[in-house]
Amino acid sequence: MPENSPGAVIVISSHVVRGSVGNRAAVFALETLGHQVWALPTLVLPWHPGHGPSTRLRFADDDFEKAIDDLIKAPWLGEVKAILTGYFASPAQPAAVARLVEAARTKNPDLLYVCDPVMGDLGGLYIPEETAAAVRDSLIPLASVATPNRYELQWLVGSTLDSNSLIMEAALSLGPARMLVTSAVPMMTGGTGNLLLTGRNALLAEHRLIDNAPNGLGDLLGAVFLARLLEGCEEERALQLATASVFEILARTAKRGADELALASDASSLSRPMALVQMRRLLHPAQRPRKPL
Repeated sequence: MPENSPGAVIVISSHVVRGSVGNRAAVFALETLGHQVWALPTLVLPWHPGHGPSTRLRFADDDFEKAIDDLIKAPWLGEVKAILTGYFASPAQPAAVARLVEAARTKNPDLLYVCDPVMGDLGGLYIPEETAAAVRDSLIPLASVATPNRYELQWLVGSTLDSNSLIMEAALSLGPARMLVTSAVPMMTGGTGNLLLTGRNALLAEHRLIDNAPNGLGDLLGAVFLARLLEGCEEERALQLATASVFEILARTAKRGADELALASDASSLSRPMALVQMRRLLHPAQRPRKPL
């Protein structure tokens, strides 16, 4: 990689023709914040399934793996400084991507890998359990940062998480050095929160809850948080900026009554968010006094 090159980010997730979810949201955010992006779709759809049935354009597993092999052998792999993954369309895809993460790390040991385990919400899993298990087993152990929502984390650890203390214990048990858990338990009335747990900090970023939010917020948050880390922000500042950007775009979308995030119209909210976010420091599990035996 040439000296002073900004490097590249590989983004691997679903692609929609209409809308701002999956790769459409993540790539736009990263490019707006100044990062070169290589984008690989895992699935192509006319629109998000929440808008109604549509044709799913799938890739044969062999073809997807061959594309991953091409990236692994690419002479430019050393340019890659981060990888972000989201929705997967088959159990074979996460294992293939794990090979890419490992190969990229041989070229760049400081590679950041952000795993957004897009698999479910309050209603449970919305992908096949075998695909969710493949993400858990192949990719979560490789992640520098994992960004599940609370319900995805519940599935990953196999227990109900109805407090931030339980969320933090679950995050620590899962393994990645940084865990950013969305839909955390709010401490402010009428709010929602993003909880970041690292080896030394437990941080909660809260904002007002907006009902009937459009899809794509998790994809957007993971991408903006990654972008802020890549530009050298401290963890607390990266969490604050990413949360403020996503909340501001959500609030503007709700005010318009739109059914999709309008990222092009709201690009300034990515680079210079003005929304206020309540930041709290929580007691890290490692700092709690041990009970006597």
